[in-house]
Amino acid sequence: MILKKFFFFLKGIIKTIFRFIFWIFKKKIFIGILAGIVLTVLFNVGIKYSSSDKFCESCHVHPHSTLSWKKSGHFDNKSGVTVHCIECHLPPSGNYKYYTEKARLGAQDAYGKLFKDISKINWDEKSTLNHAGSYTYDESCIHCHENLFPIGLSKKGEDAHLYYTRKTDEILCINCHLYTGHYSENARQEFDFGQKPTEAKIIYKKPATVTEFENYTEYIPNSSVKFDMIAIPGGTFTMGSPDKEPLRNYDEGPQIRVDISPFWMGKVEVTWDEFEAFYAQTHVEGRTDTQIQLVSTDSDVDAVTGPTPPYGNPGQGFGKGDRPAITMTHYTAEFYCQWLSDVTGKKYRLPTEAEWEYACRAGTEGAYFFDGNPKKFTRHSFWNRMFGPDTATINSYIIYKENSMAKTQPFSSTKPNPFGLYNMLGNVKEFCRDWYAPNIYMTYHNQGSIKDPAGPESGKEHVIRGGSFNSDAAYVRSAARDYTQYNKWMRTDPQMPKSLWWYSDVVDVGFRVVCEYDGEE
Repeated sequence: MILKKFFFFLKGIIKTIFRFIFWIFKKKIFIGILAGIVLTVLFNVGIKYSSSDKFCESCHVHPHSTLSWKKSGHFDNKSGVTVHCIECHLPPSGNYKYYTEKARLGAQDAYGKLFKDISKINWDEKSTLNHAGSYTYDESCIHCHENLFPIGLSKKGEDAHLYYTRKTDEILCINCHLYTGHYSENARQEFDFGQKPTEAKIIYKKPATVTEFENYTEYIPNSSVKFDMIAIPGGTFTMGSPDKEPLRNYDEGPQIRVDISPFWMGKVEVTWDEFEAFYAQTHVEGRTDTQIQLVSTDSDVDAVTGPTPPYGNPGQGFGKGDRPAITMTHYTAEFYCQWLSDVTGKKYRLPTEAEWEYACRAGTEGAYFFDGNPKKFTRHSFWNRMFGPDTATINSYIIYKENSMAKTQPFSSTKPNPFGLYNMLGNVKEFCRDWYAPNIYMTYHNQGSIKDPAGPESGKEHVIRGGSFNSDAAYVRSAARDYTQYNKWMRTDPQMPKSLWWYSDVVDVGFRVVCEYDGEE
């Protein structure tokens, strides 16, 4: 009987324990559910708050965010509909990419806010297409602009959007609409491009008369434009870079000895003043790219068909005047030289690659025409990325990524090389007349002594030299080589056929001219 009562008591204790455990278990589930609800609410509140315009402004205090946004068509428009920061700078909500990109960008913003001096950040560079393309999303654009052919869309817009639908794997919306969300003067079409000045200026009637091999000033007839040409004496130099030069590329060797005949070279790159004189005298309205008349000495200059109007703002808002002309094609540069030859009676052309490097080096043999080690100047090293490159010397001679403010600069902002030429390295890359071949130096090397080489007989792309305002110090060395990339540089041009005259997707290439010398020094 006693044993039976004990088991009955034990059974009751066990039931009580299990009931208590079950009660606690139920309470924990409830607490868990309650905690989950609270966390979800807090998460959504945090996501909403951290996605507000006010929160974005707390980190992005530079004028390219709030001020330029409020001047843009996404804020100031007839409909009164405001497009908020996250609607462009995050993918559409509702999928995992929205949260992963929010985490990525949030981490970058937090790091910048905590550890960077915003006064030292180059905000102009941050507004360029190369940078902006990483912080906008095509799917966000399409999410709002589902109809790419709305009523009232211009013919130009129809052509561009039709082209986009066929190239969605190659083109981003921001390629053409960079300044839609943040207003910039760069977006303004300069309708006065190439027009003759209205203010009173001296109009030159005749070109310069040159009788000696010396520096001279050329005058463009029927314009108020003049420019300086520097006499480059002939000589022999070592072309290319040695194997041990820091940051060299494989196509810069083997080094070769080259004899160069004397010639004249433009003191600076062809400026907008010079190019606009050409455009004003030769341009045509509308598209006539299939009806081109090449310049000849027998033609009437006023009747020559020249460039068609640019599709956008060719100066990119960088400024014109004595800044280098940009965005014209290699074809246009050659056409300009033919026209200049015609109106002056001299033999102007693009430099050969050998002439360009000879003039750039001006008797020097180092990586630059001034003393300096590329390793100290470049950001392509962990140390320099952390603590900054040495800019004390190079800033005096070259307009490049570290000092350009992401745009071209007037030539007078740097010192010339020993020949008296400005901006041979930096500011804008410069067209050469040679076709590009990566192994051309080996071909020259096998020929022994070579005089006035002019490159391969044919090719697909042309050589460009000198680096630009977008270039790291590694790419503005005297021997650094580059080449045109026609398909890439015309990617967003929707015109059919594409323009012969203007590149649509490169903003840092220009050119300078040489003039042939037929006599003896």
